[in-house]
Amino acid sequence: MDKAATFAIHTLGCKLNYSESSAITKKLAEEGFEKIDFKEQADIYIINTCSVTNEADKECRLIVRNVLSRSPGAFIAVIGCYAQLKPEEISKIEGVDIVLGASEKFNIANYLKDLDKKAQTEIHSCEIEQPLAFHSAYSSGDRTRSFLKVQDGCDYSCTYCTIPLARGKSRSDTIENVLRNVEQIAAKGIKEIVLTGVNLGDFGISKPGSQDHSESFHELVLALEKSDSDVRFRISSIEPNLLKNETIEFISSSEKFVPHFHIPLQSGSDDILKKMRRRYLSDLYSDRVAHIKSLMPHCCIGVDVIVGFPGETDEHFNETYNFLNELDISYLHVFTYSERANTMAAENKQVIPKEIRRKRNRMLQILSEKKFRHFYEQNIGTERTALFETEEKDGFLHGFTDNYLRVRTPFTPALVRTTAKVFLKAINVDGTVEVDIINIPEPKEQRELSAIS
Repeated sequence: MDKAATFAIHTLGCKLNYSESSAITKKLAEEGFEKIDFKEQADIYIINTCSVTNEADKECRLIVRNVLSRSPGAFIAVIGCYAQLKPEEISKIEGVDIVLGASEKFNIANYLKDLDKKAQTEIHSCEIEQPLAFHSAYSSGDRTRSFLKVQDGCDYSCTYCTIPLARGKSRSDTIENVLRNVEQIAAKGIKEIVLTGVNLGDFGISKPGSQDHSESFHELVLALEKSDSDVRFRISSIEPNLLKNETIEFISSSEKFVPHFHIPLQSGSDDILKKMRRRYLSDLYSDRVAHIKSLMPHCCIGVDVIVGFPGETDEHFNETYNFLNELDISYLHVFTYSERANTMAAENKQVIPKEIRRKRNRMLQILSEKKFRHFYEQNIGTERTALFETEEKDGFLHGFTDNYLRVRTPFTPALVRTTAKVFLKAINVDGTVEVDIINIPEPKEQRELSAIS
């Protein structure tokens, strides 16, 4: 019998990419390919790329160079957002055999029949304006949590963003299939599922190319709350205009959804928000945060913000800084604006010098550190539920509370991959929170047996 061809996959970028890499890995395994670690010598190397920053080209070239240094004859495939956006650019990277766009990456097995190195890179992609099918996916590499893709694509037209060009129009899974995936994930012993998508709050478009919603994100939340699976759910990122008050209010009393929201802002200046073509202004954003905190004072709120957008004056930046400083939020993800081809913002001649962009980024990074420290301090002396991970590190076991505090406790095998009620004692020098274990809840199945007996 012929030995199975080995493959290794390297994933860059967002949680969505990781869920899709897992789905591709599963399909290749079903086709008879054998997965090995990316650092080992494989017959096939797959690079799942990102396009959020302008470093995709350099990153991809470096990875290809490293692969060829240890496996000169290996077959190299590049997929993902960068592959859809700039396939010709990737084809010029020496050693790349095939580039697969958004419509073909899930059919990669069909392109791996002949693994001979190509004299000329093959490109297989589609026009992104064509309606693309939704491909269900979830990650399974982490035995504690899974990233579950429920939505893909985006119909928004933010002036700085290439994601709609890379992933196409908004489309979603069905609630029925999401529930089926949740059962499969829970059956693996995973205790937390993170809902992911490009524009998660736009969930419900089941017919590609249509803007009609047959279901809604709120209906998905209600259905997941009723599911029998013994898991907790976390929302990865949701636009403020799509995070409805009814969903906030429901999650505030939920038994399965954790008190943690990540809500992109991008700028605290209404002038800049309009130039970005965002679908809200700062008042709506502050209202959302205030409503969350009125119902869940302990809730963790993360914020995306971009600095150095074309035309962002010192006054605009100060508006953003002061707006964020006054908001009751927990941490920031700060992005330095980078020009992206085929976006409206890239045509704006009011370019901000890179030195000023870096300075503004650093100012918001410092503000984020202060916000996160304050949020941690607010929780000291309280009780939360923590999900512990699998690895022992220097005699400790780490985990995350429901409201996203990183905690640690002396390593105890019984705590591995379990949830436990914990008392938050003090902040350690490494930024984690020292906890006392109050009790370890019984698994759902055990509770049901106890109730019967």
